[in-house]
Amino acid sequence: MSKKIIKKVLPDYFQDILDGKKKYELRLNDFDAEPGDILVLEEYTSANPQTRQATGRKLEKQITYIRKFKLQDLWWSKEDIEEKGIQIISFE
Repeated sequence: MSKKIIKKVLPDYFQDILDGKKKYELRLNDFDAEPGDILVLEEYTSANPQTRQATGRKLEKQITYIRKFKLQDLWWSKEDIEEKGIQIISFE
């Protein structure tokens, strides 16, 4: 049985999802999610808990794929990751 998972999203990311340009989420693995679950994305004005406010805009997206990993599981060294960062590439 699928469940709904609610997450906050900043306006730039929310708009890219709404426009169909962004078809992925990079999230801390601090919640349980499975393919078939519904990700409810709520737009918030700021990442700062002191100033953020909900805009009222929401999107629901069905989760189709999840890949969980830890930094030590990656091919790159911790130093390279800290220096260069990591990018996620979405493709169709």
